[in-house]
Amino acid sequence: MSTIKSNVIQMTSAAGDVTNTASLKEAVRDSLEKYFNTLDGNDPSNLYNMVLQQIEQPLMEIVMEHVDGNQSRAAECMGLNRGTLRKKLKMYDLL
Repeated sequence: MSTIKSNVIQMTSAAGDVTNTASLKEAVRDSLEKYFNTLDGNDPSNLYNMVLQQIEQPLMEIVMEHVDGNQSRAAECMGLNRGTLRKKLKMYDLL
């Protein structure tokens, strides 16, 4: 289970012990550093779109789970209009 407080995600075990604390920003930074390390000095291409897609798809999946598939609630949670949400859900084959 996880809880979010002030942009910090605390992962807790079933027993309630905190097992990991990191901000989403730190997790993204760590992942990007690992990605750049795998490039062996080569420059990435289309990095911005790749990062957005890598973050956006799981965001859509998790939010849709959280709202039991209710698109209006999902759009409200994400601050999107429903049409934009539907477009993104289709883009990721989630609709």
